[in-house]
Amino acid sequence: MNQVVTLIGYRATGKSTVGPALAKRLGWHCVDSDVEVEKKTRRTIAQIFADDGEAEFRRLERETIAELVQQTNLVLSVGGGAILSEETREKLKAAGPVIWLQASVETIVSRLTADSKTEHSRPSLTDYADQRTEVAEVLKLRTKLYADTATIVIDTEELDCDSVTDIAYQQISKLLTQGADE
Repeated sequence: MNQVVTLIGYRATGKSTVGPALAKRLGWHCVDSDVEVEKKTRRTIAQIFADDGEAEFRRLERETIAELVQQTNLVLSVGGGAILSEETREKLKAAGPVIWLQASVETIVSRLTADSKTEHSRPSLTDYADQRTEVAEVLKLRTKLYADTATIVIDTEELDCDSVTDIAYQQISKLLTQGADE
């Protein structure tokens, strides 16, 4: 049986940081679907958006995630918009527990601003001139999809990576133990 724990959430909520830490704790391996798309295409996500548009990126993302969820003992970190596809949401839920990492708009904007790679690797998702408006609007559109997909919800607002990893590990351990008992 394949067992995949997936991390979902908006940009800068901690998926790329918590993923490897959680995988290490579980003794599993970790993959970031965005990194896999970049490896396959030999282009950055920003380049794919610029050259081919968001629709092509989303197609590549769906294809990549469909392959990754077939693995076993995997912590999978997916891009913030991966949940836009119903097909992807269903595959993530079927593969194992899905952890939604959350943070407020203000915290997300602060983290994005502090991250030097944001400008080059994270394409704008809207025509809004300011980042705060973009984050608020996109988050508003995605919140229900995150909620519908998640098995576990962790607010990362005031927590460091170790604390989020501890909470995730405890929750996953409970779920895996329950699954083994059934």
